[in-house]
Amino acid sequence: MNLISKQKRENHTGSFHYNVMKLIRIIPCFILFVVLSGGAAAQQPAWEEVAPGVWKTIIGKPEAYDLIKASGATPDKAALQKMSKGSFPFEKDFRAGKQTDGKTMLLFPLQKEEQLYGFGLNFQTVHQRGKILQLHVDHYGGKDNGRTHAPTPFYVSSAGYGVFVNSARYINVYAGTAVRKDSKNPPVSKDRNTDKSWSSRPYSDGVEMLVPATGVEVYVFAGPTMLDAVRRFNLFNGGGVLPPRWGLGFTQRVKSLYTADEVEKEAEAFAEKGFPLDYIGLEPGWQSKAYPGTFTWDPRRYPNPEKFVQSMLGKGIRLNLWINPYISKDASFFEAIKNYTGSHTVWTGEVPDFTMPEARKIFFGQLQKNQVNIGVSGYKIDEVDGYDHYLWPDVATFPSGKAAEQMRQTYGVLAQRYSAELFKQQNRRTYGLVRASNAGAVSFPYVLYNDYYNHEDFITALINSGTAGVLWTPEVRASKTAEEWLRRFQTVIFSPMAMINAWSSGTKPWSYPEVAEQVRELALLRMQMMPYWYSAFARYHFEGIPPFRGMAMEEGFRAEAKKEAANSNLEENPYAEAVSKEIKDQYMAGDCLLVAPLFAGQKTRKVVFPKGKWYDFYTGELAGDGNVITVEPGLNRIPVYVRDGGIIPFMPPLMHAPAAGQKIDIEIRHYGEKPAVYKLYDDDGETFNYEKGDYIFREIRVEGTKGSFRGSVSDAVPGKPDNIGRITWKFMTR
Repeated sequence: MNLISKQKRENHTGSFHYNVMKLIRIIPCFILFVVLSGGAAAQQPAWEEVAPGVWKTIIGKPEAYDLIKASGATPDKAALQKMSKGSFPFEKDFRAGKQTDGKTMLLFPLQKEEQLYGFGLNFQTVHQRGKILQLHVDHYGGKDNGRTHAPTPFYVSSAGYGVFVNSARYINVYAGTAVRKDSKNPPVSKDRNTDKSWSSRPYSDGVEMLVPATGVEVYVFAGPTMLDAVRRFNLFNGGGVLPPRWGLGFTQRVKSLYTADEVEKEAEAFAEKGFPLDYIGLEPGWQSKAYPGTFTWDPRRYPNPEKFVQSMLGKGIRLNLWINPYISKDASFFEAIKNYTGSHTVWTGEVPDFTMPEARKIFFGQLQKNQVNIGVSGYKIDEVDGYDHYLWPDVATFPSGKAAEQMRQTYGVLAQRYSAELFKQQNRRTYGLVRASNAGAVSFPYVLYNDYYNHEDFITALINSGTAGVLWTPEVRASKTAEEWLRRFQTVIFSPMAMINAWSSGTKPWSYPEVAEQVRELALLRMQMMPYWYSAFARYHFEGIPPFRGMAMEEGFRAEAKKEAANSNLEENPYAEAVSKEIKDQYMAGDCLLVAPLFAGQKTRKVVFPKGKWYDFYTGELAGDGNVITVEPGLNRIPVYVRDGGIIPFMPPLMHAPAAGQKIDIEIRHYGEKPAVYKLYDDDGETFNYEKGDYIFREIRVEGTKGSFRGSVSDAVPGKPDNIGRITWKFMTR
């Protein structure tokens, strides 16, 4: 049409239409281009800044039900406002996608050196560029293909921005894998016969996604750093969870068919042997029937539940109950809820439709009156993830009209949301376990776990949890050797939940006598470090900083985006594929700590330090300065390092977490040669009063130079919590 002059358009309307039809006949490929580009219906989307540093666009007609609606997440705009201003990472007229054939196609640009992180809780890989995934809630099956416990449709780029697709559907992801003909930066064509640099995976400059829906909301999060983008994502979804102090203590899950007497005896054994214990998990045997469940105490094993729960609370120990939400016909509320359940059963149990208020009132009402009201402190929500062979199929229907696929993607989120509300109504915090999660659930008091048991992969999952908006625990169950037991135990101490899950094995911390004392020292170290862990989670809540995260988010860490040489044996590797070299066995914990686990059979390992000086956690001695070292720590220690100027607050090694109002002495440890400032968080440790401003960050300041450091702590504020007793100082680097 630009071939027709303005004068002809104004004076010869008939001629105009004639020429248009002529052009259509002559140049059909032009019309094809318009159609593929979305035509008039696919106008450039308007990017609206919906929160500071957060932009949204709408493509097509989004579905009424999505991840944010399922979670009920509300942005913490005040916290987002406190962050440094970020800029939109793409061109303002950038078009994110189009809708066609009842589906939505998305396309985001990639620069040549960008690396991608995220796309959910992956277990074997940190780098996601070059991956093809289907983001699908499922039990992890041993392969990073998108089927996982938290397939969060959020990714963050090494260029310092994030992208979130707000859909409760199975999303296909092509993370820089496909080369488009209209690519702005296409790869160079090479002759494999003569060019050794030929690759079976040509460079792609786009992230493409396919959402099986007529439209979708897309959000972009500004940096300028990866950590900033992740923070904005977390704060946009309400900010991270702030657990009760006792949730950061030690937990033991007992064997499935334990009785009340056996649970009490186990707690007594912990006390007699000097092992700390804050809560005990009861497995399926607490119910009169399980798989499917009745959600009622078994009178044979727990004849007086209320007396039992109160007795344990009197010992300073909370109780956490296993459930999966599939209802037995023998449940007291079965007749009331059956009309609000899906078309298919799970282990012959009815599946309540948690999107319906009627179903929630009946199901969670049972939990409230039978368990929460008598003092139970939390839940382990099992088997809301998959496998396909026992969960409902995608042909299932639900009375709310939600698709089976949507229910699969959000069922764990719904279970977390409405069980957590039971405790919030009573103004007491909870902390538990869940098998499935998704975007929007960052503020829920649950930690992910599974039945998989590869130690190395557990650490990779812990790293990836920082870009998935979830928490993950590398739990301990049993081990083939004392060495493996100790190595596994070392990592749970530096994780969101220090837990032995002995539902099947019956293991105790002292089950391997040759390392029992080392395990006890680690458990006590966990308690000593509680002020540090609690402050890290406070920053997760108020500032969006993941308490456990990968090295890529650490300032000054540059060992990324490298390629390992391809296997040159073409019989074994016919397409000569190189793989991305990644750091997936060391991570950051809190503000200051770099944790580098060893695994059974290892005597030494390499540690890659970010820029700057790093000091040994145990001795305070200089360990590295932006370099790579090889360490041989011995069996009794997990390598841990503190950044220059790092401050770690310690408390005495108590047997239980401090109670509300309990004064605790603090030893402040400083590492390195730099002055430093640290924010020590304090509240009552148990209620939600912090949401009303009943909390304080006490500023710890170290000034001076090495050999003459002096420390100070800001004064308590009248009317604010003041649980700090005597303060002592320990300057670790001499």
